[in-house]
This record gives sequence, structure tokens and C-alpha cells, in this order.
Amino acid sequence: MTELSLNVDHVATLRQARGGVEPDPVEAAVQALDAGAAGITIHLREDRRHIQDGDVRRLRALRRGVLNLEMALTEEMIGIALDVRPDRVTLVPEKRLELTTEGGLDLVRHGDPIPHGVARIRAAGIPVSLFLDPDPETIERAPATGASIVELHTGAYANARGAAVEAELVRLSAAARRLRALGITPHAGHGLNTRNVGPLLRRFPFPEMSIGHAIVSRAVFVGIGPAVREMLEALGAD
Repeated sequence: MTELSLNVDHVATLRQARGGVEPDPVEAAVQALDAGAAGITIHLREDRRHIQDGDVRRLRALRRGVLNLEMALTEEMIGIALDVRPDRVTLVPEKRLELTTEGGLDLVRHGDPIPHGVARIRAAGIPVSLFLDPDPETIERAPATGASIVELHTGAYANARGAAVEAELVRLSAAARRLRALGITPHAGHGLNTRNVGPLLRRFPFPEMSIGHAIVSRAVFVGIGPAVREMLEALGAD
């Protein structure tokens, strides 16, 4: 069964638009977990554009589900991770002007600092995931980082149309199979919704998918709980 990790960043984005206290991403997380989500994903960005430090600590205090902290590999973020001790850290690239994460970590050109950072986090007993594009050269470099999980960036698949959809499905499934052969657990996330998760899962049984924007957008009309349950149905959950 594929588990769902709900990314609540966009709930925080709506709150930050007015600089107030609502909607509360922690309350959204509670409703999602009550509805059957296995975990919560949050991205604490260096510019704090949505999730705030207090959100991270309040979510950790819930002690429910798997708290997955996405972050850039910086001294500040490593310090926060070692202090808060989430259930998982996912290392992601981060650019100041991007609207959302635009791609995976570049292990080919910028991978040298990653093994040391991964080792520091793992030494604290925190599993580490890498957010990577389904590029063969990148995938081959993943074992040397020490990460036990790779979340494949599905943005190109989500945006594909026509014949490009099949090409992206082939690319993602090949990357997932190779990761599994290398002893790394493949997850998937970015741009996924109830329409495109099924075709992807038919190619490879990802054990977890991280989904945020589609669920939060649907929740505007039906609420967090029903939106999560709709996604779980699309994922084939019992």
C-alpha cells in the first residue's frame, strides 16, 4: 500500500499572506492524520516564506505520523534538524526566487558536501532522504551519499502532455527500479494529484508519495479530511 505524506506548506502560505494565525498548518496536519495520512511533510525554507520555526516545533510535539522535514543543506538547517529531531530529513535544493522547488539536487556538479551532511544527520538517528530528478547519472551517485531514501521529483511527469507522459513514466519507473536495486527506498513527489498518481503507481509501487498542493487546493472546497481521503482512494489505500 502506498502511504501519503501531506505537505502542509501551502496552508502556511495562505496564513502568511495576511501575517496572522489562520489557517493553522498544525491543525491541517491533525485533520490529515485523522483522515488516514501516514505523515506530514514541511519545508522550512531559509527565507521562511511559509513554514515557520514554531510550526516545526509544534508539529514535532504532536508525535503523530512521520514528520518529514525538507531543508537545504546549510549549517542553520542542520542545527535545527539536530535540535528538533524530525522522523526524517529530506535534503532539497533551494533558490530564493523560485515559486516552488524546481528540481532535484544536482549530485553531479554539487554533490561533494552531501555525504558529510548526511552523516551528521544520520549520526543523530535521523533517516535522510534526497530529492532527486530521475536522471540515470544522478541515481548512480545516490548510494555514495549515505541516504537511505530518494524522493523522485515527479514535476516533469506532472507537467507532461501527449507522448511526453509515457516518456516520463518510463524514466521514473526505471529510476525507481534502479534505486531499489541499489538498496535505496524510492519515494515520489511534486505536482501529483488524483488523476496522475494511478498511472505512476501502475508502473512502480512507490511505498510513499508526498503530495501537497493538489490536496490543499481541493480542501478549499471540501475540507482537509475529505481531500485526504480522496487522495488515499486514488493511491489505492484500503
